[in-house]
Amino acid sequence: MSSTWKLASLPCGRRSKWVVLALWLVLLVALGPLAGKLTGAEDNQASSWLPGSAESTVVLNEQRTFQPVDTAQAVVVYQRTGGVTPADRAEAAREAAGFAAVPHVVGPVVGPVVSGDGQAMQTVVPIDISGSNGWNALKPAVETLRSTAAANSQGMTTHVTGPGGIGADQAKAFAGIDSSLLAATVSVVVVLLLLTYRSPVLWLLPLLSAAGALTVSQAFIYLLAEHAGLTVNAQSAGILIVLVLGAGTDYALLLTARYREELRRHEDRHEAMAFALHRAGPAVLASSATVVASMLCLLIAEMNSTRGLGPVLAIGVLVALAAMLTLLPALLVIVGRWVFWPVRPGYGTPEPTRSGRWAHVGAWIARRPRAVWVGTALALAACCVGLVSLNASGVSTAGTFTGKPDSVVGQQVLEQHFPGGTGAPLSIVSTAADAPAVRAAAQSTPGVADASPPIVRDGRALFRATLTDPPDSRAAKDTVDRVRAAVHAVPGADAKVGGNTAVVLDAGRAAANDNRAIIPLVLGVVLLILAVLLRAVTAPLVLIATVVLSYAAALGISAFFFANVFHFQGQDQAFPLFVFVFLVALGIDYNIFLMTRVREESAQHGTRQGALTGLSATGGVITSAGLILASTFAVLGTLPLVAFAEIGFAVALGVLMDTLVVRSVLVTALTMDLDRHMWWPGRLSRRSANAQAPEPAGRRPGQP
Repeated sequence: MSSTWKLASLPCGRRSKWVVLALWLVLLVALGPLAGKLTGAEDNQASSWLPGSAESTVVLNEQRTFQPVDTAQAVVVYQRTGGVTPADRAEAAREAAGFAAVPHVVGPVVGPVVSGDGQAMQTVVPIDISGSNGWNALKPAVETLRSTAAANSQGMTTHVTGPGGIGADQAKAFAGIDSSLLAATVSVVVVLLLLTYRSPVLWLLPLLSAAGALTVSQAFIYLLAEHAGLTVNAQSAGILIVLVLGAGTDYALLLTARYREELRRHEDRHEAMAFALHRAGPAVLASSATVVASMLCLLIAEMNSTRGLGPVLAIGVLVALAAMLTLLPALLVIVGRWVFWPVRPGYGTPEPTRSGRWAHVGAWIARRPRAVWVGTALALAACCVGLVSLNASGVSTAGTFTGKPDSVVGQQVLEQHFPGGTGAPLSIVSTAADAPAVRAAAQSTPGVADASPPIVRDGRALFRATLTDPPDSRAAKDTVDRVRAAVHAVPGADAKVGGNTAVVLDAGRAAANDNRAIIPLVLGVVLLILAVLLRAVTAPLVLIATVVLSYAAALGISAFFFANVFHFQGQDQAFPLFVFVFLVALGIDYNIFLMTRVREESAQHGTRQGALTGLSATGGVITSAGLILASTFAVLGTLPLVAFAEIGFAVALGVLMDTLVVRSVLVTALTMDLDRHMWWPGRLSRRSANAQAPEPAGRRPGQP
């Protein structure tokens, strides 16, 4: 008996299945309470998102010399169209004095300052976001500012905007993200599993296994965040839920489908599961290895948020893999065949997929495979035309939200009556001795409205420069480059420029660098895994080409919808990278599921027949898996943030294209057309169509 057979038999042995179940129960009891603490371990401070070596990050860290805590400036805006009155000014001044007592408000409250046209006032309120507070402190503080300003407005319109107000609205959008995403994702998975299995009970086992995997992965990630310095933020924690439930359910569907096949060939369910694990295990392992390797490629990213996302998702996928190869098989064998009721796979009954819908699709492709793959490829290429609408250069503050929260309205009011950069000035640090020269250089730069007197401490100086343009505009970003050039030219000043606009600029450039570095790396890693799995060169190259074409087509269609249907302003700079990593890693999954089965069948019946058998055997389960994974990512669209909505839409669309078009039609047609050359230079490329007789169904792998 081979070692592979022994490993495959472990979760489904007559006694060992109970040991596996007991081990998982112990894990869940021990780690379950820790999973609930993950939200509290999230680091949502600016430094956890920004590129660590960027100039704006250096300034952010150096500002702690001048102020003991990190702050976000909330700007309270008052507007009266006919002009603010003396009573309005007195009320705003009274409120400004009271703002200092609001929890988490630190430092001097500045204002109220009346606009040049006399129709608006602004009060700047610094809010502590350091330490464990993060942006969670913004929401209650800003809500208090809003209610206080609105309560005594006396006919004025009031808003709270600036970095503090915007951050509070973002925190509100993320509030409860874990529970809402979990509820929505589980609901989608339950419905689709019911439709897939058409059984009132079978769906419970994959769902319980996926839920167990999510709980254990969250606990592990919490421990690493607390004791090993792993960075987790709201973004990575939210995507973790979607990926573990989606990918875990995919693996469950593939294994359950193969188990159902083997139950028709083996009277003993333990033996049937051992065969199912032995046959489907390599595909599931290769699939998860592709996802994990792709996620770990994110470790070379400059953006801290992107770099932290990689290990978090890799851990989630590894735990999901372990659950689906151990816990799920044990549960299926323990409950027996009845769990498939009302369609129990009886021993000796025919396999329905051999003559089902996908068998007919395969027969249609087999008539003219070259015409099919050429036509399909041209159709996908036509979808890529939509890429001209892609605008992954970042979004403005207003474009961040799917709706129009108070901070966005307030920012627009602020820009009507004050210099565009009010409330989000540049932060400039330099040596104290050269501060006058640096300030003069900044103040004389086109696009700078004013520069404050410097604050000097420990030989360094800090001052603020207000921009004339809105802080999230292209013009403001150009001003940052001009200011940097001007202050860097002051000899010996060691001057650096940060602030919100500089942060956005540096993040965009870091994201562009990440795109150029990580995308080729992911392609190389996936190509290597496919070459090892399929023992060929042609097949991996063909599969990579099809997935890249699918990615470009999905991006093109998405860009068209974003611009013309949803009317989004643009895409985040990291959008192409995130969509690429998810689609290539997950899209390759379905090609792996198909091609490992095709290779298995080709060794017995030849490549063309192997392609037909592989498609008919895996078509239904892969389509169901794709629908589930696409639906789980589509759940991201329920969040009121454009970045999540765009990623969810594009990944869901790409997964559907992979399962319904690329894998089922394009790859199958290419395999039939290339025939045995698909496996070049491996042994299968040198075999005739019927070089090997079918293996007897009752013989165990590894036995003579």
